[in-house]
Amino acid sequence: MNQAFTPYLQRWQLEPDGDAFTTHSSLLMPVRYQGLPAMLKIAREQEEKFGNLLMCWWQGEGAARIFAWHEDAILLERALGQASLAQMVRSGQDERATEILCQVISQLHAPRTAPFPDLIPLHQWFNALWPAAQAHGGLLRLSATAAAELLTSPREQGVLHGDIHHDNVLDFAERGWLAIDPKRLYGERGFDYANIFCNPNYGIATDPDIFHRRVEQICALAGLERCRLLQWILAWAGLSAAWFLEDGEAADIDFRVAELAARALGITLPQGDPGFILPVIERL
Repeated sequence: MNQAFTPYLQRWQLEPDGDAFTTHSSLLMPVRYQGLPAMLKIAREQEEKFGNLLMCWWQGEGAARIFAWHEDAILLERALGQASLAQMVRSGQDERATEILCQVISQLHAPRTAPFPDLIPLHQWFNALWPAAQAHGGLLRLSATAAAELLTSPREQGVLHGDIHHDNVLDFAERGWLAIDPKRLYGERGFDYANIFCNPNYGIATDPDIFHRRVEQICALAGLERCRLLQWILAWAGLSAAWFLEDGEAADIDFRVAELAARALGITLPQGDPGFILPVIERL
């Protein structure tokens, strides 16, 4: 057992209830807390630690409930439901999965009386897009243009999750579908809906029929303007692509989603630009 868990097991009198495991940003262990199933999570990255503060702020409304928090660790309720949004989509129920995601986002965006935790302004979150657009041009330049327009004329601002997708909203059985792993942003609420479009895999995210159906469904459920949502999708997909390129990885999904958004906006696409023509590699 990783010794990092020991101080927290003792502090909160926890009983291990399964094998510990690691993600790219955290150490996790299923435990029992006062007889209840819980998850002990120790953040290994600064971004993840700040996200823990936002999880506490939500107080279990739209997000997993936090039982305890100390320094780098949080103790949260464990998702015991058997359903998966990604699997739901793969079995042909994308419309239902999208509805659930919109419901969760709405809960997270609901007004709270508590003072905001420490949050990142949304314009700061986009810092990687500007140099990438300058270096690669093409769709990244279109994404940067859309982002600049949105960020300089914000609407309906509030606390954002920042990373809503099919694997960050889990089945908590009788508690329903709840979010985990936020990025603790502050900005226009439309941003939180954009990331849905790059998930859960290449085949789904880049299917034109599914894309356009999602646009109409989310606009109706969230009360968003179609053009504004398409701009956020274009901006977000470009930012995500910029991050993948920084890491030397393929950004195939993001570029194809950006292309779909740009076409839907009636934007002329830059043909023959290396920032536009990229290899298609399925990322499941």
